[in-house]
Amino acid sequence: MTKVGILGGTFDPPHYGHLLIANEVLTKLNLDEIWFMPNQEPPHKKKSESVENIDRLQMLELSIKANPFFRIEKNELERSGPSFTVDTMKILHERYPNHEFFFIIGADMIEYLPKWHKVDELIKLVKFVGVERPMYSTQTDYPIIYVDVPAFDVSSSMIRDRVQSGMTVRYLLPDSVIDFIRENHLYGT
Repeated sequence: MTKVGILGGTFDPPHYGHLLIANEVLTKLNLDEIWFMPNQEPPHKKKSESVENIDRLQMLELSIKANPFFRIEKNELERSGPSFTVDTMKILHERYPNHEFFFIIGADMIEYLPKWHKVDELIKLVKFVGVERPMYSTQTDYPIIYVDVPAFDVSSSMIRDRVQSGMTVRYLLPDSVIDFIRENHLYGT
């Protein structure tokens, strides 16, 4: 059975926080791979209007290319409309019947779990892996495997704000992604 961690997100842009979480979960749970799964239209948050899916994908490819255990799963980008995790995981189970899936969520999502679409069905399809985030509770009635990840308080929205303001984003995301943002005039550069 191949053990795969799924890290979903807007990745708008991807940053070292995403990579740190993925690598810690990969090694601490002894998984075979981590699949980064960019959302099309997450029901709970908006991605920035100015960046196309193709740009988010290219930034993600640049971010993970050095790690042979990381790959991109485009399932949600291939479908239109809101992406519900339960629907995505049903499709992945059909495509990969010999895979066990570990769905990685931050503490902000742990609090939100009771409101997830068909969460009781979803917990039969995945094992949830929770990573702590400052200022969020990890209390829940759902079965969650917790992984300690070194604190790295960075977010995509903070990076977008810094880029728009002309502030440095060095050491927050890979240089190749910073170059891509500049070259393609993303986030108001």
